[in-house]
Amino acid sequence: MTIRAVVFDAYGTLYDVQSVAEITEDAFPGYGEIITQVWRIKQLEYTWLRSLMRRYRDFATVTRDSLAYTLRVLGLDYDTEAFERVIEKYLHLDLYPDATSALAALKPRKLAILSNGSPDMLNALVRNTKLDQLLDATISVDAKKVFKPSPQAYELIGEALGTEPNEVLFVSSNPWDVSGAKAFGLNVAWIERVTPEAMALACVENELVAPLTMFKAIRTQMDELGFAPDHRVRALSELPGIAARP
Repeated sequence: MTIRAVVFDAYGTLYDVQSVAEITEDAFPGYGEIITQVWRIKQLEYTWLRSLMRRYRDFATVTRDSLAYTLRVLGLDYDTEAFERVIEKYLHLDLYPDATSALAALKPRKLAILSNGSPDMLNALVRNTKLDQLLDATISVDAKKVFKPSPQAYELIGEALGTEPNEVLFVSSNPWDVSGAKAFGLNVAWIERVTPEAMALACVENELVAPLTMFKAIRTQMDELGFAPDHRVRALSELPGIAARP
């Protein structure tokens, strides 16, 4: 069927979560990279643990808790001002350079974000980057009180946009999200931002595996869960051509 709507993950797909590294390094000199990677790993882990435990807390709380964990295990002392300065960056993440033009080229299809982010976080982020001028909906899993990749989270797309799963192209750079969306029945495009070849080269060229390389090894390659994406792309700019296919 014709693609009537294109729905995007936010963190890592439209917005570069690695852009927090500059502020973490500024707040904690010499620890910026390790903070950035452990923080993101624990942030994702907490969403899955809380979903399985049925002890939901919104993404703003998860983000704060995972940063507190990271600073504690690294033995870093901090004051409230430094902590809040780092947290604030999540409302001002860098937009990937081709995001705005790709979304504009996908019109007049319905465009939306479906994210684990809490409503306040997402609305601020979308407003600060002016994507509110292009999106028809910014959908938070908070409405279901369960995080992706739960099927209940993906149900929100049809409820918000009035679409059937086969009318939606879902876009994510996160393999766990790709698997969840495909298992739900959506058409899925995976943005492969890191290739296996680049991963192998990074490991060969360094005696010690850097925190960012370790994060990429854990989180950027397709998982062995039995659900492959329909489309595999390297950039958001490829999406208009995919959405136009019959």
